[in-house]
Amino acid sequence: MAKARVKRELEDRYDPVPHTKADIERMMQHSAFRAAYEALDEEFTALDALLTARKEAGLTQAQVAERMGTTTSVVSRLESSLASEKHSPSLATLRKYAAACGKSLRISLV
Repeated sequence: MAKARVKRELEDRYDPVPHTKADIERMMQHSAFRAAYEALDEEFTALDALLTARKEAGLTQAQVAERMGTTTSVVSRLESSLASEKHSPSLATLRKYAAACGKSLRISLV
């Protein structure tokens, strides 16, 4: 019961702040913000590639999970982990995700 109450309280407080392109451009004028934003570029690029592949395939996280032989929570963690830097997915996992979306994994160094 206590966990459910805490979760409900946290959900009630969740109030994301929308940012427009103009907001981001304004914030990019601050060197500390710009450095932090640019440091996450690779993670956001990878996350965008995963989400784009899933969207192009017209799949939900549950459908990707089923095709990968895993659970929806694993796919959710995979997608969110790229932005959080809490976990680095293995190449095998990324290959499975790509295959589930009808894609192949390609990595390039530039």
